[in-house]
Order: sequence, then C-alpha cells, then structure tokens
Amino acid sequence: MDMNNLELKGFLDMQVDRFNRKEFIEMDPISIPHRFAQRADREIIGFLVASISWGNRKAILKSGQRMVELMDNAPFDFMSNHQESDLKRLDAFKHRTFNGSDFIFFVSSMRHLFEEFGSLESAFFHHYRGEADLMDTIERFRGDFFTTPHLPRAEKHVSNPAKGSAAKRIHMFLRWMIRNDDRGVDFGIWTKFSPSILSCPLDVHSGKIARELGLLHRRQDDRKAVEELDLALRQMDKLDPVKYDFALFGLGEEKRRLNISAQP
Repeated sequence: MDMNNLELKGFLDMQVDRFNRKEFIEMDPISIPHRFAQRADREIIGFLVASISWGNRKAILKSGQRMVELMDNAPFDFMSNHQESDLKRLDAFKHRTFNGSDFIFFVSSMRHLFEEFGSLESAFFHHYRGEADLMDTIERFRGDFFTTPHLPRAEKHVSNPAKGSAAKRIHMFLRWMIRNDDRGVDFGIWTKFSPSILSCPLDVHSGKIARELGLLHRRQDDRKAVEELDLALRQMDKLDPVKYDFALFGLGEEKRRLNISAQP
C-alpha cells in the first residue's frame, strides 16, 4: 500500500471512529432490531426492516415500528405461532411498494425457513461454499426464500445478484448480523461466518463518496461495483472490510447536509 493509500486508510479509519458509535443509530434502521434482546427477534425484525430500507429514513423507522406493532411486539413468537387469521391484520401494511401481501409472504417464508433450518443464519450457512464474498450464497438463499407460495410481485423485494444487483439491503442485514466490535452497533450474533467475507451495502450515496475518494471507478451501483469496492476495502482491512460502510455512509450523509467535499 503506497503513501496515498495509507493516508486514505488513515482518513477513513478516523471516519469509522466518528460514525461507528451507538449514538448514531437512533435514526438508523438498525435501531428497530436493537429494541429486542433475543437473537431470533433480531433476526426476524432485522430482515424485515432491512428489506424495506430504501427512501426516507424517518419513513423507514415509522414503517419498521408499524411492523413491530402488527407482530404484537414479539416478532419471533408471532412468526412461529400465528394462525391464518392473525395474518389478516398485516394486509393493511404499506411502505412504498412493499405492501401487506408482501409482509404476509415474508412472515410465512421465514417461518418455513425456521422450521427447516432453525434460524436465518443456518438458512444462509446451508448455502455457503466458502466464497470470498456472499453473492452466490445470497442467490441460493433467495431461491429457498421463494419456495414458499407467493405472488410474483414479492420477488422484487429480495435482490438477485445473479441479475447484477448490488443487493444493498441484504448486505446491510448481513453486516448487522455478522459484524461485531466493541461499539455496540452491529450485533455479531451470527458466528458461522467471518466478518472478512462481508461486502459493503452499496447505494447511490456511498457509491458517490467511494468514487470521490478513488475507491470505486465503475459508474453503475451494481454487483460488479460491489466487487470492485470489496477489493479496495479489503486492502485496508482484510479482517473487517465492511467497517468502512460507516465512513462512506456517514460522509455521504454529512456531505448531503452540509454540501462539503468528502476528500481528506
């Protein structure tokens, strides 16, 4: 790593230190699963909230809270023990294009996966082949997820890397579950996976910052861009590359608010 890259790493490490703190999660979707102490509750509501995490963050939090309420403030118990009549109340839910029928399907599919594998972690790990990244694992997990009967419209709510998607929301959920440090933000409750294989949840904002800093050159925010960014971030920290998501996202939000440059 040359001096310019060392300087960039030092700059990004400082930004990780600034933004990877519990006080920054109040207005982040991860704050919803943080309300629960039990692992299974965090898995269930974490996957649901991550799946609706696009658009305005206040709206995401409001919709996440509504999901919790509709599941009687007990996501795992509701998922595991609901009757068909209990699902009717979910039909009124709506967040952008994610509607009540999607919510009902997600709950039904997760119950199927828990019955077969015991946890979402095991459902993912069943498909893990030791790849350097999780894209192929996500694709195979997605196949299992949609074995439960569903309307075709539901399929747009789980990204498909095989079609070139950056799978931002799934990578965010995996960061929550797998990554762990002493800051108390990510949960680190999935121990079958190493944080070293995680990829950055790439969206338009983090992509802009990554390009501004010279970490990414591909113009589209797609699977190939994630793979390119992975290479750059793993040169800086091969054991915990996705920690730089805090820097890219935090700088992106700061730049949006203050209209300043992200350059060191």
